[in-house]
Amino acid sequence: MATASLPAPVRRAVDAANNGDTDAFLAAFAEDGAVNDWGREFRGHDAIRGWSDEEFIGKQVTLDITGTRADGDTVTVSAQVGGSGFNGPSDFAFIVEGDRIGLMRITG
Repeated sequence: MATASLPAPVRRAVDAANNGDTDAFLAAFAEDGAVNDWGREFRGHDAIRGWSDEEFIGKQVTLDITGTRADGDTVTVSAQVGGSGFNGPSDFAFIVEGDRIGLMRITG
């Protein structure tokens, strides 16, 4: 499924992850944005970079989108995750704040 229909910051984050581009991934987030990975929170670009280097883009993550849904300012992307880390289906709930991501919550 293409990312064209996603809100711009979500599309930028997903495309950056699939392209292995950590700087572009971080640029999609607000300065005080956060990633919540099954309850573990990483807030701010430095913390998100550390998490991503160890568990996301650093593991050559791929996100093959299988569905999307929106509820207010939250967009949830369902994807088949690949790479050298976690592999399998997962949901990514993005809270969009203007032109940036305030929170990406990995929920399962």
